[in-house]
Amino acid sequence: MVTIGDVARAAGVSRSTASYALSGKRTISAEVRQRVNDAVVELGYTANAGARALATSKTMVIGLLAQFHEDEFAPAMLQYMLGVSDAARELGYDILLVTEADGARALGRITDSRMVDGVVLLNVAEDDPRLSTLRAAPQPGALVGLPGNCSGLDVFDLDFEEAGRTMVDHMYRLGHRELILVSQPEHVVERGGAYVWRLQNAALEQASLRGVRLHAVFGDSKQPAVGRLLNDLLDTHPEATGLLLNNEAAAAALPSVLHARGLSAPADLSVIGRYSDEFARTFSLPFSSIESAPDRLGRMAIRQLVRRIESPEARKQPHVVRLVSPELVDRRSTAAPPT
Repeated sequence: MVTIGDVARAAGVSRSTASYALSGKRTISAEVRQRVNDAVVELGYTANAGARALATSKTMVIGLLAQFHEDEFAPAMLQYMLGVSDAARELGYDILLVTEADGARALGRITDSRMVDGVVLLNVAEDDPRLSTLRAAPQPGALVGLPGNCSGLDVFDLDFEEAGRTMVDHMYRLGHRELILVSQPEHVVERGGAYVWRLQNAALEQASLRGVRLHAVFGDSKQPAVGRLLNDLLDTHPEATGLLLNNEAAAAALPSVLHARGLSAPADLSVIGRYSDEFARTFSLPFSSIESAPDRLGRMAIRQLVRRIESPEARKQPHVVRLVSPELVDRRSTAAPPT
């Protein structure tokens, strides 16, 4: 096993200098720091986590609390987890993934035991039971998702209300006057998934303002149920010329539904989804979409969290709530309604 002593000898410095160069606890010249870093890479040195924690009071681990619900589309959640883990790794932190159903209890366990230097929460509900535990923890926390009460926490999310308005306005400008909106399953709303009703309510209000008839329904999260729902909606609302999807499972199922019905977008039906560009590539989705920005949100949360972990001054700064403005990615699945 390579030790810090091996790194010091390879770099031509003392053991303490090598240690300081890696920890940043003392000022070391750029030339010496580079020699030490080169030796680390050459020898494949990995610091002992236990020794590092004792020396620096830091574990270099960030807790990531996420839950996989049966009524949500798991691949969509993975996009957010990857954004967080990739950004953490780039900044020198490992991720401890916690998926226990009792999130508040799990959060208390990992923060009380000082297993992590900070925490990121996913699946944030309107009245999330984990938030009081996180506010009381000695470590800083960041959320990807907007709760009802943001006090004492850094919060990052897509502006779902603006996303709903953007979807409706885009269709309205093209001439559409009857649309269908498929949202996440109703169970997601019941447990506090506020992003669902934020987008839906804003879309309904904007549709009313524009004189657009909007049929808003809750979808399923799995096949074949979501495919049956899409077929039923197209049968029930034959005058609808546009489809809005705030449901990744529905978006993934739609190409086969349209193909089976002999339809195409935008010739027969204009379509806008809400998902990431990576998600679209993974499922070969040809539909225009509001970019859900999971990678960007994860990186924003991690950067802010690491700032608070590593800087006493940053710990004292006011907490932030940042909503990412929706970006419509045009994949040419919308056009004027057929005549």
